[in-house]
This record gives sequence, C-alpha cells and structure tokens, in this order.
Amino acid sequence: MPLDSTGKISFDDIYTEPDPRAFFGTLRRLDYDIPQQAKAYFAKLIDEYRSERDAKIPTVLDLGCSYGVNAVMHRCDTTMERLYDHYASAGSLSRDDLIARDRRMVERLAIADEVRFIGLDSSAPALDYALAAGFIDEAIHADLENEDPTEAQRALLADVDIVISTGCVGYVTEKTLVRIARENRPWMAHFVLRMFSYGPVADSLGELDYDTAGIDGVFRQRMFASEEEQTQILDNLSVAGVDPRGLEADGRLYARLFVSRPNGAAGGLASALNALPLRDQG
Repeated sequence: MPLDSTGKISFDDIYTEPDPRAFFGTLRRLDYDIPQQAKAYFAKLIDEYRSERDAKIPTVLDLGCSYGVNAVMHRCDTTMERLYDHYASAGSLSRDDLIARDRRMVERLAIADEVRFIGLDSSAPALDYALAAGFIDEAIHADLENEDPTEAQRALLADVDIVISTGCVGYVTEKTLVRIARENRPWMAHFVLRMFSYGPVADSLGELDYDTAGIDGVFRQRMFASEEEQTQILDNLSVAGVDPRGLEADGRLYARLFVSRPNGAAGGLASALNALPLRDQG
C-alpha cells in the first residue's frame, strides 16, 4: 500500500466505501484501537460539560468522524471488538439491510445518556452511512482546511458544545479548528499522533482566548501496516525530536490527548481527565 505525505499508509479507499465493512475489516487486522482508548475520556468530558454548563443534551462535533465510530461507541456503550465482530458477521447483506441492522442495534443498545452528535468529514459516503444508520444526528460534508463553512454549516457549528477527534489533527490543522472555534467557542479534546505537533493549534486557539493542556500518558492507535511505514514514521519522529523507544520503535503508532478550552480553564479540565484510571496504554 502507498504511503501518504505524512509517511503513513494511505487508507483513503476504506473511507469512501458505501458502508463500513472494509473500514472495520482492514483496521481490525492492525488492531486499530484509538476510539476505544478515547471513549472514557470523551464520556468524562461530556459529563464535565453537562455539569458545568447545565446542558441536558450537549452537542458534540466529531471531527473526521468517518462512519460515526466515536458516536456509536458512546451512544451504544459498545467496544471496538464488538463492532469488529458486528461487521465481520454482516456477510453479503445489502447496504440497505446493513443500515436496517445497525438502526436496530442503536435502538437496542442506546443508553439513557443523551448526546446530540454532529459528524464532520470530507467523505460523503461515510457521512451518509453514519447518518442513515442513526450513529450521528447531523452531518457536515466540508473541507474546512480550504473553505469557510457555508451558512447552513455555520448554523450547525453554532450549536456545537464540544469538539472531539481521534487522529485527524495533523491532517487537518489550525485552519479547520479556528473556523470551528469562531462559531461557538466549544470545548475541544483531540487525540494527536506523536509525530504531529499540537503547538500551532494551541497557538492559534490561544488567539481566541483558549487555554490548552496535555493529558498524562500516551495512547495506542494501531500497529504499523508495514516495515516501510514504521521506518518512515521513525524518521519523522527523529526529525521532530520525539523519542520512539518503548513506543513506536516497538511496532505501534501512539497518540497524545490535548484539551483546549476558552477562558483559561483547560488545566482544571485536564486534571479531571487525568483522574481517570486509564493508564494501560502499552
């Protein structure tokens, strides 16, 4: 498989299929785990927001949501392993039958914790599926790296309370995040691969009176897809001055979690997230 401009294997094809079977089938082989790693942190963030802002139904924007994985993980209180099994067992179901099956899953497993999810992605097929399956409530098909949001998109962004992401920062930059932040100044939590710096994002958000803090520890994303990919990523980490020993050097990509919050309050939020007993990230 070809490497993209960052040195990672390009998975573009699995994000543009009409349903998520190729996505889950491919990423299962690589033990893709970052949504599982992120799940409790996002749930805690939502709880903190609901408590502090007295928001009964917070609106969460999943940036780079693909097929709505983070949303369905929260909405159905499920796991990546269960989702892998769910789609592996789909066999030759038609797309319509698979959507109906997923909607039944959501109806059966949906928890009482009400959250409105908006998915933002550049892949129309992935968004269409996530919306049809009931994983997300609204979809924004946009490239905010290169274009301002439309009036309709701005109206949706104006309702956003929290922005989350699991791996897209680095591919999207401060351009996208500033365009989102200007609409409603939401809280943000982003899992960022260690080969990317969050500094430019933090600096740009700082100009909008955001404060940023990093969460302790590192979080596994997936195994390397090839020796070539690992070699290129190790080279990138060396250039960035990031030590890969015991982490990427042992065969996995790892991320860090950063929270950004307006009005200088990210430190307190980071402390709340650090209190979670989730430090098995090896």
